[in-house]
Amino acid sequence: MKYYYWTALLIFCLGCEKSVESDGNEGVVDVTIEQPPEWAKEVVWYEIGVERFRNGDPTNDPTAADITGAYPGFVPDGWAVTPWTQDWYRPDDYFAKVGDQKDYYGNKIERFADFVQMRRYGGDLQGVLDKMDYLDSLGVTAIYFRPLNDAPSLHKYDARNWRHIDVTFGPDPAGDKEIIASEIPDDPTTWKMTGADKLFVKVIDEFHKRGIRVILDYSWNHTGQTFWAWQDVLQKQEKSAYKDWYWIEAFDQPETPENEFEYHGWAGVPDLPEIRETQKQDLSESLTSFEGNIYAGAAKAHIMNVAARWLDPDGDGDPSDGVDGYRLDVAAETPLGFWRDFRTHVRQINPDAYLLGEIWWEEWPDKLLDPEPFLRGDVFDAVMNYRWYRAVRHFFNESPDQITAGELVDSLNVFRANLNPGNNYAMMNYTGGFDTPRILTSLYNKNKYKYYCKVHDNPEYKINKPDEATLQTLKLLLTQQYTYPGAPHIYAGDEMGMWGADDPSSRKPLIWKDFSFEDETAHPLGAKRPTDKVEFNDEIFRFHQQMIALRKANPVLIHGDLEFIEVGGEEQLLAYRRFDENGEMIVIFNHLDAPREVELPLNQSGAYMDVLDGKPVERGSDGTLAVAVAGRSFLLLKG
Repeated sequence: MKYYYWTALLIFCLGCEKSVESDGNEGVVDVTIEQPPEWAKEVVWYEIGVERFRNGDPTNDPTAADITGAYPGFVPDGWAVTPWTQDWYRPDDYFAKVGDQKDYYGNKIERFADFVQMRRYGGDLQGVLDKMDYLDSLGVTAIYFRPLNDAPSLHKYDARNWRHIDVTFGPDPAGDKEIIASEIPDDPTTWKMTGADKLFVKVIDEFHKRGIRVILDYSWNHTGQTFWAWQDVLQKQEKSAYKDWYWIEAFDQPETPENEFEYHGWAGVPDLPEIRETQKQDLSESLTSFEGNIYAGAAKAHIMNVAARWLDPDGDGDPSDGVDGYRLDVAAETPLGFWRDFRTHVRQINPDAYLLGEIWWEEWPDKLLDPEPFLRGDVFDAVMNYRWYRAVRHFFNESPDQITAGELVDSLNVFRANLNPGNNYAMMNYTGGFDTPRILTSLYNKNKYKYYCKVHDNPEYKINKPDEATLQTLKLLLTQQYTYPGAPHIYAGDEMGMWGADDPSSRKPLIWKDFSFEDETAHPLGAKRPTDKVEFNDEIFRFHQQMIALRKANPVLIHGDLEFIEVGGEEQLLAYRRFDENGEMIVIFNHLDAPREVELPLNQSGAYMDVLDGKPVERGSDGTLAVAVAGRSFLLLKG
């Protein structure tokens, strides 16, 4: 293994023992517009949480020792890996052995949503390798991996270390632990490649051979309690070399019987101690972008070293063996100055790398953040487009109430108006994932977006299999997603027809065809519910395949301009054209139950064809196009 880039970074680190100070000019930013990579506009994303994707190697399944340090702060007697095909809401046997033990918040564990956080299913990277043909057949062209770093939780945002892939995702957990123990964590010249690391590099290579890009999720905002630097702080307190890495409010005083140690965890969560910045973010009223940097130079250098490790794993200066970019967690809660430095660092290693920010709430549950401060060319290439999904769900699903097509168009235009065109086309148009209800369940319910969407918070929230009307709404929304500027996103399992309420029930293990699943019969509140058969939905899978193939066959849907078409007198008809110098695609949605006759003005001469049935569409003598759109349906017209 070579360490060329790490040597260069170590030179940067020579001054890292001192903390980074503000330059006093955070409000004045020298912005260099830097476009997103071209490939980011063309891909179809597929989001994978490895622990719930597929168990390809049962010999590496997690043990009680592997999950020590995760919620709830203890491992109950009798804990075991949960069978992949078990009814999601059926309690595991060991739940009964939790007894009166309390979690690290001091709360008694009583709700299903809390018990289920202890579950592990044994998903691993071998499972991803085993299903590459499946992903290829679906047609996706980019993989977004939720965190893979070594961590005790199922979600991996509570890092034990950032520099290695989780030992239970690779072929030799025990051997990997020995390798990790032999290293000096903050000295990259001592870092080695574990079996899990090597397997991840193989996964990247196999995806790249198929023309599929790969990005990796990290949270530089916080670590877990088992993170090596945090453990040093806990043991040595004020004498720790890493005390400036974290927001420590007070150290323990050894001469007193009390433990005075206090610190700040992300969002007040005690198992996620937060990395210290040069200034504290003001969250008293809302969450907004803020200037500053990572406080400790050594912490910042460590982050840069880890990022370099996966951009160019063999360190030879050729990043083709590495990830194609990063998705950055809770990005609005890390200062802009750091993100500018991070972007410069990443682009120096791979000029074609893609940086995606999680920019979500300004004030939950009504106000989403405007991502503009992050999309000026000096921070991110795109963000997860939560604003797009909330708006189109509102229209197509009448959730939480009905809006007109004009109101939807106004919202979509506002979202795009203050952003550079390149960023709009590189957006990840995100329907939902690890931290939201699955799209089918989201559409099955009529609540506000991401609001009381767990049955423990809202007993009326529907958790059973969505109905046929929901499936039709899904097809309308997906068609809009695949024909709209920005890169479509699929959360693994949505293409299978999976359903599930908000976290943790959006994290069920995937329902592969070669498994036979128990029916869902249990209800977490003990309420009555229908018996639902859990099986792969071929109709939804084929619809995704069809839409992906349509997008690939018609580049105008990727690169073309967008113009909304006003349909006179019809408040529930949405229409727009995607166009370039070679032609156009007209997209029409009838949100009403009854069919509608639609007359559309045309911008070009020549024939038009209904893309779905291949039949020509007649032009009127006045140059308009008159078409009939069935109720709750859509048309795609190619000119």
